[in-house]
Amino acid sequence: MARDDFGEELTMAVITDRYMHKMQAQARTYSLVLMKKAARVPEPDAGGIIWEHGRRNHSLRADGVLAIVCPIADDSEWAGIGILDVPLDEAARIMDGDPAIQAGVLSYEVHAVRGFPGDTLPPGAAG
Repeated sequence: MARDDFGEELTMAVITDRYMHKMQAQARTYSLVLMKKAARVPEPDAGGIIWEHGRRNHSLRADGVLAIVCPIADDSEWAGIGILDVPLDEAARIMDGDPAIQAGVLSYEVHAVRGFPGDTLPPGAAG
């Protein structure tokens, strides 16, 4: 059992079958993009390309296309994930236009996922 900062046990909300059915009915399909570091990541110009990739992500967020974007902050082969509110084929088209993909700095996979409209990331740090 998880504990809070004072050693008290944390409890989870009780979810009924009725609630589960209601939530399942609201679930929608989204496009999940998994991005990996590619061969050109170590090259000197990669930083500027990633900067423009980030600028494009902010533009897609502002346009309501990229609902969630999470760069991966470890030394693994993964570079980040994104959830797009478009069909798979359009997500692939969008990613094919990304400067980091075009330059061979990043590669990607697109997968259909189900999620709940209105889900968001919490505003605070995870610790």
